Amino acid sequence: MTWHITEDAAAFRAAAGGHLAADPARNTVLLTLSEGARRRPVASARFGWWTEADGRVTGAFVVTLPHEPALGPMPSEAARALVHVLPDARDATSVRGEEETAVAFARELGARTGRGWTTTRRMRLYRLGELTPPDPAPHGRMRTATAEDIPFAVAWMENFARDIGETGDVDHTPDVEARVTDRRLHFWETDEGPVSMASVSRTVAGQARVSPVYTPPGARGRGYAGAVTSAVSRAALDAGAEQVLLFTDLANPTSNALYQRLGYRPVTDHVGLTFSRA
Repeated sequence: MTWHITEDAAAFRAAAGGHLAADPARNTVLLTLSEGARRRPVASARFGWWTEADGRVTGAFVVTLPHEPALGPMPSEAARALVHVLPDARDATSVRGEEETAVAFARELGARTGRGWTTTRRMRLYRLGELTPPDPAPHGRMRTATAEDIPFAVAWMENFARDIGETGDVDHTPDVEARVTDRRLHFWETDEGPVSMASVSRTVAGQARVSPVYTPPGARGRGYAGAVTSAVSRAALDAGAEQVLLFTDLANPTSNALYQRLGYRPVTDHVGLTFSRA
């Protein structure tokens, strides 16, 4: 039983693709991150897959941001072993994944380094059942973002990152440009201009994930987020997605209730753990 680690997203997908595709919902983060890195290489990215003695792949991880592993479902033994083979694991600032897996990694890292951790986010993964658009729909219409919208959308992406507690000096421009080029970024727009924004990932292994959904504070509570989420969900289905997914922050009962009204149903819970400094 061993980890195999590479900096090549295509090699990762070739080796672990069958495992990821067997449960694309629970592996949605790894699928979308590796697809993005395959199309646009990311400096310092790492990808890995865990093989059993008989050669079966039973776990995988992706790191596309420095020192922030994203873990897919895997045996706890694999999560613990990863601490000892992942380059720069001692410098990890956070980890995310299903709780049992993330905690197994954190405990092993703590045993090795003496560092503690705190749970900074609890998230729930939802999968769309029967789409139920808001009725009545709020005033306005969906519009696909264009190149002229990129500076505006980058600012909203930065606001979204702050709202969910993400820190760090991240340039969102390349990400927004890719979403606009692929026609995956959309606004709900009224006569006064855009009032809400939502995007969807590329469809990989039959799954697509809605993220982010952002409404500026002054426009909240008017149904715009539900309308734009419903619209991009429909767009993903029409584009061929077999499963449409999204994450919510469990600390936000409003968004959890909203997405369930639209037809999303719980799949599994994730956590984000942040490590103390060494």
